[in-house]
Amino acid sequence: MDAWWQQVWQTLQAEFADIGDARQLTQITVRLLIAAILGGILGFEREHKGKAAGVRTHMLVALGAALFVLVPQMSGNQADAMSRVVQGVIAGIGFLGAGTILKGKEDEEGHVKGLTTAAGLWMTAAIGVAAGMGRESTAVLSTLLALAVFSVMPRVVKLLEKGE
Repeated sequence: MDAWWQQVWQTLQAEFADIGDARQLTQITVRLLIAAILGGILGFEREHKGKAAGVRTHMLVALGAALFVLVPQMSGNQADAMSRVVQGVIAGIGFLGAGTILKGKEDEEGHVKGLTTAAGLWMTAAIGVAAGMGRESTAVLSTLLALAVFSVMPRVVKLLEKGE
């Protein structure tokens, strides 16, 4: 029985060898958690405002984008390969964003709905990419700026419209 268990253990170690050591495991965990948390922050704000894409959607977009860049980066891919990965993430999020725009109801003729949601998902993916590539400070700063756009800018626009 001990020989069988050793063989199983060695097989498991070989199969899950993509994480080399505790340092790498910590790095992967931190990057993915940061992406998910930052996406969740933006998603909470959108959900709080009653928008279609909420916490879970934003968290999954950020987490997925981070994972898409993290895996090739950990595999040692060169900058040109990473550029193609990022281009693929951007294109994929474009399709997701298009779905949010098309989903909107036509309450006014010629009025397009869902553009801010689509742009927010696009921004969330970019934040996930930044976190996945180890640019955590950039990801946090971008999240704060996106929150300002979502929260502060509508108030600024209302103030400016009152002044007209």
